[in-house]
Amino acid sequence: QVQLVESGGGSVQAEGSLRLSCATSGYMFGRYWIAWLRQAPGKEREGIATIHTGGGLTFYADSVKGRFTVSINDAKNTLYLQMNSLKPEDTAMYYCAADCELLSSGGNWRPGACNYWGQGTQVTVSS
Repeated sequence: QVQLVESGGGSVQAEGSLRLSCATSGYMFGRYWIAWLRQAPGKEREGIATIHTGGGLTFYADSVKGRFTVSINDAKNTLYLQMNSLKPEDTAMYYCAADCELLSSGGNWRPGACNYWGQGTQVTVSS
């Protein structure tokens, strides 16, 4: 069974940076989508970044595009989310998830249902 554990969250000032990590264990055959999602109080969960394990193709939500970068270190079995130019509206609980559906949303793509989830890590951005 695949297990995901996020880390790297914390408090940061606006315009600052954080790098989230998602350590994975277990395995699945084949290739699949892995994603970062976030949920702020009073808001629906938002898929913000998606990467395919097979070829590294990525998609980003418009709200983070140009500021966040998702990547995979295959040797460490770890997913990363580099977050730069953070804004107060980025404050949320951030989750990594694996084996996700990929859904069309407007002219973009976002992760839908995912089969495996981490416990989440809190990111708080202050003004």
